Amino acid sequence: MISTHRLSALAAAALLAGCASVSPDGLRSDVAELTAGRTAGVAQAALPAMEPSARAKAQHSIDGWLAQPLTQDAAVRIALLNNPGLQARLAALGVADAERVQAISLPNPHLTLGRFTNSQEREIERTLAFGLMDLITLPWRTQREAERLQIATLQAAQDVVQLAADTRRAWLRAVAAEQVAATHDRMVEAAEVGAELARRMAQVGNWSRLQQAREQAVLHEANSQRARARLAAATAREDLNRRLGVWGAQAQYQLAPQLPPLPATALPADGIEATALRERLDVQAARRQLDTQAVRQGWSRASAVFGDIGLAYSRNTATERATGSSDIKRGWEIELPLPLFDWGGAARTRAQAEVEQSAAQLQDTAVRARSEVRAAWLTYRTALDLARQQQAEVVPLRQLISDETTLRYNGMLASVWDMLAEARNSTQAVANAIEAQRDFWLAETDLQLALTGTSPGALQGLTSGAAASTTPQGH
Repeated sequence: MISTHRLSALAAAALLAGCASVSPDGLRSDVAELTAGRTAGVAQAALPAMEPSARAKAQHSIDGWLAQPLTQDAAVRIALLNNPGLQARLAALGVADAERVQAISLPNPHLTLGRFTNSQEREIERTLAFGLMDLITLPWRTQREAERLQIATLQAAQDVVQLAADTRRAWLRAVAAEQVAATHDRMVEAAEVGAELARRMAQVGNWSRLQQAREQAVLHEANSQRARARLAAATAREDLNRRLGVWGAQAQYQLAPQLPPLPATALPADGIEATALRERLDVQAARRQLDTQAVRQGWSRASAVFGDIGLAYSRNTATERATGSSDIKRGWEIELPLPLFDWGGAARTRAQAEVEQSAAQLQDTAVRARSEVRAAWLTYRTALDLARQQQAEVVPLRQLISDETTLRYNGMLASVWDMLAEARNSTQAVANAIEAQRDFWLAETDLQLALTGTSPGALQGLTSGAAASTTPQGH
């Protein structure tokens, strides 16, 4: 006989199942709590709301941010509010929440009505049946569905963190590309001056056609580099537009004029692996998955063998046609599956294999997290050193060379061609410094993502302008 304590637990579980409801905000508040402090340096970034009034208010804020020079913080905020892909992902989380409520709700009982007649009597059958195992396993199913929803919430939070990091990268590339394109405009101006001077000197017979052709080649190369730089700026801006979810008139915003300055100090390497294992959302999701599979393992065999237990109550009435007397029969019946062919061995083996799979996935996620955060920190540290070298040494050195060349030109010890060549070299050094500064902030974004967010994927290789070739110099 079932104990009073057990009956009370089942009654409480049935009551909870009847009271279960979906989250009014589609679990957006849970996602926002998980992503706090992980959205690319933006504190308390809002997510798209479900209410029309909140969406209208968010659109007003977006219009205000786009009306000013777009900063990286504003870009991340706009993307999290306006990106259609993220909105679809959060809507899918709401679907998962509804499926959870449906899964832990008791199925409706079945009412069977029958009317049968013959020459002697008329019989009416009434049967009310429901699945007994659905009630018995309700506490376990409630816990399991809650764990599944927590995993889905962690995965949605990873998408939010990834979008924030991708938007920040897109903003960095777009701003740097516009700055580099501006430097190429100055290089073309210097090349045009040289080409025009060479044309005039060749026209009066002071230069040969070969010398003029060399300056023309420098101009053509400068124009080609400017075209590529403008294309890079346009494509980088379009990538940012996709992250922001803007088009048409909204895409006519103005970017911030320059990248953020380099930090005074670098982040230390102490404890980065421990931080990644403790804070990363993908590691937390893998742990949750292992816990869910471990709990499921204990119920797998019983569910496979006794999953179709049914309980029914019947009340049948038989009426004799001749006398009109009625006979009522009441009773109950229980339906039990007979484990003749399936004893649950396959279900138990499957559950055990799923636990082993989840354990291996957790270990793989932890190993990857350790490796990624170490690689991200090395890339970050190297990028910072290269950017500092460009700004503190290379650019000032090029400026010194340019100033000394100007002095020698004034003293008639250097030609105008030397001055133009040094002007192009100095401008190229500025472009290289901008690219090195961009590479550092990209590496810093990857490091923050690897520390507290999720896997940054393929780490961005160093493409510092220090390795770029300079513009060919003319004579």
